Amino acid sequence: LSPVCLGSLSLGCHSVKKKGGHPLPGNKMSGQARLPVLPSRMTLAAMKIRLVGAKKGFSLLKKKSDALTVRFRGILKQIRDTKESMGKEMKDAAFRLTETKYAAGEISYMVTESVTSATVKVRLRTDNVAGVYLPQFRDTIDTSAAAVQSDLTGLSKGGEQVRNTRLAFTKALKLLVELASLQTS
Repeated sequence: LSPVCLGSLSLGCHSVKKKGGHPLPGNKMSGQARLPVLPSRMTLAAMKIRLVGAKKGFSLLKKKSDALTVRFRGILKQIRDTKESMGKEMKDAAFRLTETKYAAGEISYMVTESVTSATVKVRLRTDNVAGVYLPQFRDTIDTSAAAVQSDLTGLSKGGEQVRNTRLAFTKALKLLVELASLQTS
């Protein structure tokens, strides 16, 4: 014979339920939600201490969550603003390059020959937000003799346009580093 199950009442099945749908005390799941305690004042004091600890832990986690949420919203706003300004800067840099090519001719071979080392370097550091480490990129500009030597590129013709183009692309590169930093956080 097989067990007969009728709606919310089960005869012969493992889960027997009341009308409200809550499990009866004999169910397997009810033992996991309750702690085995003896009814004494010492146990009451211990349970109150555990309750205080649980409330404190919950409030700390809530504060951490709120801090990370605020930081995340700020980062999203900065990403939006940086992307908008990035489009303008890249457009300006491309226009400057066109001006330079018009005034000085093809200068790409002169630029590649004059570069001996990188003038802009990217460094990684971490920012601690409520116990969570977020990576951040920072750009550093090298102002040594190698960087100054590249200022002589285009000295014969179109030197000012070359310098303006270099400044425009440096601004665009700074925005790219900032955007990369924001998107990795």
